[in-house]
Amino acid sequence: MKPRDYSLDSLWMPFTANRQFKSAPRMFVAAKDMHFTTDDGRQVLDGTSGLWCVNAGHGRARIIDAIKRQLDTMDYCPPFQIGHPTEFRVADLLRDLAPGDLNHVFFANSGSEAVDTALKIALAYQRARGEGQRTVLVGRERGYHGVGFGGISVGGIPANRKAYGSMLPRVDHLPHTHNLEKNAFSRGQPAWGAHLADELESRIIALHDASNIAAVIVEPAAGSTGVLIPPVGYLQRLRQICDKYGLLLIFDEVITGFGRTGHAFAAETFGVIPDMITFAKGVTNATIPLSGVIVRPDIHDTIVNNAPPGMVELFHGYTYSGHPVATAAAEATLGLYHEEKLFERSRSVAPYFENAVHAFKGLPHVIDVRNYGLMAGIELEPRAGKPGARAFDAFLRCFEKGVLVRVSGDIIALSPPLVISNQQIDQLTGTLAEVLKAID
Repeated sequence: MKPRDYSLDSLWMPFTANRQFKSAPRMFVAAKDMHFTTDDGRQVLDGTSGLWCVNAGHGRARIIDAIKRQLDTMDYCPPFQIGHPTEFRVADLLRDLAPGDLNHVFFANSGSEAVDTALKIALAYQRARGEGQRTVLVGRERGYHGVGFGGISVGGIPANRKAYGSMLPRVDHLPHTHNLEKNAFSRGQPAWGAHLADELESRIIALHDASNIAAVIVEPAAGSTGVLIPPVGYLQRLRQICDKYGLLLIFDEVITGFGRTGHAFAAETFGVIPDMITFAKGVTNATIPLSGVIVRPDIHDTIVNNAPPGMVELFHGYTYSGHPVATAAAEATLGLYHEEKLFERSRSVAPYFENAVHAFKGLPHVIDVRNYGLMAGIELEPRAGKPGARAFDAFLRCFEKGVLVRVSGDIIALSPPLVISNQQIDQLTGTLAEVLKAID
């Protein structure tokens, strides 16, 4: 290992056990295709697409060249009252990829910002159509919607909420759909659990009254809390209830967007059209931050046409909304997905991946395997009194053996780039299997 010419002290790392990390750092210095390179020269197979975001593999020349060209041409354009061509072209590309009639795009920078944007659009829409009393927002237990106050309010991860006092008012939560007794080792969508959507009508609407509820936000398939796949019929039931009572349905597709489930969006995969979709991560293959919300025409038109002529219609936006370098990266990335047919490739590789991950059944401490497309969760029995310790041990051992996995509690999540080969799937799952056999 080369001596470090920098200190580790100044940086406060996100979602990291800082003291543990700095006592034994794990450092990447380069990335190409399916691999990272560590500071001691080892190759590490990327089993997580970075952080669910490097869908086309690392170091793609087409995207890098587009970024360089844009920087040589124009480094920044103010987004308020001024535009630039690339953001309009990318909005058209996203409109064409979106399911159903979703056709207007509002740009932000991160998944957290996209979620807060969607929630604000929902409230603004209800007000513009004369139902400003609709301010209740409904999320779901074990949901992850970023780390803004809006996202953690509708999200359902206790650790992300407990330190921060008051959340947004008038928020409620659906129950999560994860049930080991009924659905352990399901392949694809589990058979049990569609009825859990009925709590929206029987409990939440009964409590708040539909006339007060603005929107429901869910991940079509949850990633950050351990790959929770929607039961057969669950999303369809949510759509039916929202339609019955005039509630907006928002799909948070920050993780599931751009090929993870085999299509541009999981909404298409599961055959349910929401009123809004949030996106981020894979839209630029993680090269430059970009995110946004795609909305149905009625939502856009109601807000825009309700304002007086010449006035700002939605008082919301960011300094870097539609940033020219970010949208240049997105234009190149979306072109790459199309030309290399990576969404189709994701669908073709998924059956091999499914068989590989379900081979973990019967290994020590494995209590569940669940999967959809190119995402899988392997749930381990916790060590007594030490939740999360066994999975984190597996993460460290896999890293030392040249494979990167992700850990959420005692769940190991796999989400490789869409360009992964069958041989690399074997390396990924084979290494993890060796580690699981060796862990106490």
